[in-house]
Amino acid sequence: MKKHNFNAGPSILPEEVIGNAARAILDFNGSGLSVLSISHRTKDFDDVMAEADRLFRELLAIPDNYKIFYLGGGASTLFYEVAANFLGRKAGYVNTGVWAKKAIKEAKRYGEVEVVASSEDRNFTYIPKGFAIPADLDYLHITTNNTIYGTEFHEDISSPVPLIADMSSDILSRPVDVSKYAMIYGGAQKNLAPAGVSFVIIREDMLDKIVRDLPTMVSFRTHVENNSMFNTPPVFPIYVLMETLRWLKKIGGVEEIYSRNIAKAKLLYDEIDRNSLFRGTVEMEDRSLMNICFVMAEGHEELAPEFMEFAKARGMVGIKGHRLVGGFRASCYNALPIESVQALVGCMQEFEKLHLK
Repeated sequence: MKKHNFNAGPSILPEEVIGNAARAILDFNGSGLSVLSISHRTKDFDDVMAEADRLFRELLAIPDNYKIFYLGGGASTLFYEVAANFLGRKAGYVNTGVWAKKAIKEAKRYGEVEVVASSEDRNFTYIPKGFAIPADLDYLHITTNNTIYGTEFHEDISSPVPLIADMSSDILSRPVDVSKYAMIYGGAQKNLAPAGVSFVIIREDMLDKIVRDLPTMVSFRTHVENNSMFNTPPVFPIYVLMETLRWLKKIGGVEEIYSRNIAKAKLLYDEIDRNSLFRGTVEMEDRSLMNICFVMAEGHEELAPEFMEFAKARGMVGIKGHRLVGGFRASCYNALPIESVQALVGCMQEFEKLHLK
């Protein structure tokens, strides 16, 4: 039976990328060595880093005055590193859910944090809009996609202060005007690579805004000046990231994947809205393209465990909602084929017919 992988992360990667990675594990570039055991100081790996940088820049149209670097770990480490580097007096945060709250918690260790907008009043079911951004902030931080509650910023906001964004779960899924951001960062385990590496895209002038003397590994300047090579980088995840960027360019780039993501999301949201047994949990204009959350409709709540088993028996993997919110979540990242969404929709339709006889 074919499996349909809706896991929120680590998430599905393109089959072509997985195949290339598997071959590189056995023999990387005809070297007779595995990519798992090559030196990060070799020319072969220098070429991987250079190609990853070039493709990232091309696919996102990253301006020349931005640097890209990679770190071991994930975005949670960057929650405190952002504040350690840039929070001198006061920073602004938009609270759109669990990951934003975790970033806020870490930032409070370094200075005053002003929550300039929040959707907590309605259980994070929408994206705040039209909020004032104080001009005296060191920076404004947003989390562009909420994996747990299923909301997403669909426009690049304009900010009078440096704008920093955690794009862990929607990077390269849609067009982004990088020039509006002082820094974009995220874990790579949604749309780019296996877990174990995070990426940072940073405007060069931000390196002059670092506010304190920091441990060497915490300072962003260290990693820019050493081209991600101050210590041994996560070689294999970076190699897979490069392969994923190659795949994305091959299929037509960000515009093409954005079109595919819209089509997948529309297909599933239309079924959620049509099907009498299910309902969406997010304001329509703020629905995420990446993480589609839904629950049983009123009066049918008791069917949730039955639908979960019904879906599993038909090959659906990872559709259980986050433990904090329950219900169901279908994560439709870049590599998820539309056939998997069609299979889930068919499963929902079959379940409805079963219970409305």
